[in-house]
Amino acid sequence: MSDDAHLDLGAFSLSLTVRDLAVSTAFYEQLGFEAFGGDTDAGWRMLRSGSTVIGLFQGMFDRNILTFTPGWSADGPTEGAFTDVRDLQRSLRERGVEVVDVADETGDGPASFTVVDPDGNPILVDQHVPRPDPGV
Repeated sequence: MSDDAHLDLGAFSLSLTVRDLAVSTAFYEQLGFEAFGGDTDAGWRMLRSGSTVIGLFQGMFDRNILTFTPGWSADGPTEGAFTDVRDLQRSLRERGVEVVDVADETGDGPASFTVVDPDGNPILVDQHVPRPDPGV
């Protein structure tokens, strides 16, 4: 793949659909993961082990989801420039990738879109921070 084909999708995590958030959290903690975010009342928790990040989601999704987060690294929000989710969406569409759950390209705040791989696996690109300042 040439450099012009590279897209920086941001931090990677796996979003797992779980039946019981407390039971699943306890299991992954036994594997060495540590909770670092989430809202258990809303049914979700984020866990980290080294640079590996997983999200546990109870009652929010039908399937597990591959998730990329522009503007974040495994440690949280990035400093400086990153590729905005709307620019990523535009690039993928130009490459012929079908985008579902489309991000509003006129906005500049948090946004997301989804693509589906040939085997039906959803891939969420979910930006939590505003569009980067072009002067950064």
